[in-house]
Amino acid sequence: MTNQELQTLKNKFDIIGNDPALNRALEIAVAVAPTDITVLVMGESGVGKENIPRIIHQNSRRKNGKYFAINCGAIPEGTIDSELFGHEKGSFTGANEMRRGYFEEADGGTLFLDEIGELPLSSQAKLLRVLQSGEFIRVGSSKVLKTDVRVIAATNVDLMHAVSKGKFREDLYYRLSAVSVTMPALRDRKDDINLLFRKFASDFSAKYGMSKVSLTEDASIMLRRYRWPGNIRQLKNVAEAVSALESGKISPGSDKCVIDMDVLSRYIPKEEPNLLPAKSSSYQDSQESAGEREAIIRMLLQLKQDVDYLKDVVAKAGLGRASVPAISAPEDMQMPPVHDMTDVEDDPEEQDFQESEPEDMSIRTASLELIEKVLRKHGGNRKAAAAELGISERTLYRKIKQMTDK
Repeated sequence: MTNQELQTLKNKFDIIGNDPALNRALEIAVAVAPTDITVLVMGESGVGKENIPRIIHQNSRRKNGKYFAINCGAIPEGTIDSELFGHEKGSFTGANEMRRGYFEEADGGTLFLDEIGELPLSSQAKLLRVLQSGEFIRVGSSKVLKTDVRVIAATNVDLMHAVSKGKFREDLYYRLSAVSVTMPALRDRKDDINLLFRKFASDFSAKYGMSKVSLTEDASIMLRRYRWPGNIRQLKNVAEAVSALESGKISPGSDKCVIDMDVLSRYIPKEEPNLLPAKSSSYQDSQESAGEREAIIRMLLQLKQDVDYLKDVVAKAGLGRASVPAISAPEDMQMPPVHDMTDVEDDPEEQDFQESEPEDMSIRTASLELIEKVLRKHGGNRKAAAAELGISERTLYRKIKQMTDK
């Protein structure tokens, strides 16, 4: 394609950018459009994968036929076969009439299956049959029907990894990926980031009659340096938020709002080193996200610090085992009699604490003066006192009884 043809295509489908990888993806889409080859579009969430099937359909011999875009991840597993292939009346509860599925409705047209990696294995087998022979069967029927549909699929997961995990059929993968188109991530299109921001801010300004937002040089640099895990979708949201909330802060008679780095930083999330891009580099097998793992690590580190602090406090208290006066609890504390706790079953928290800490460094050997001091600090609030000591209220009662019996 010539540069002029490429730019005309971008203008027609409202695509912004001059990145070589983006241009290559568009050229492949146009080149493969006149054929009926199945195309697999790959890329992270939010990169604009939906543009490729639209380009292919509009430049194909099927452009006068119907075009449907279906998000396979948004349809419940129990109804996806009915959505794709249709169903007969009475085939299941709620099937009050016969329904034509997307493959039947799109006959002679194009079907875009987004998030194809979320398709159940049973549905994958039926999809493979349609791709190979054009045949399908409605749910609740035994009659084989024929359709002539061009299928384009998209995914933001590694389908080969899904194949290795038994989550995706290998034969279907090779059938879908006759031609692959990869849409680049926004962080790999740094020169396009400011172009996109200006486009989104301009669109928002025109739509709502607000002043146009422009960025200072330091703000533009910040925009390019951020890695945009949500890609174009996230950038658009930021541009619209800045336009909506900051465009009013302008001087009289001006039609522009200049945003500097300090203002822009309020709308860009802080960098999280362990935050993964929206793309799933491997198939998600119910594993914790990077953010969840980081939170767990922080909790464990905080727990260790609390235990170390408690050990220091107990050590400084003298670790005495001598008899000490009983605690006079405030009236609002409503502490139950100690004998009420004698029938309480062993506290798992106490057992774990005893197993992990030496005898002379545990709460067991802490003096009643320390416990009383903590209780007084919190005005007799046993829940707060137990929290500071790192134990439960039940354990607090047990410790008091153990030490007063000695």
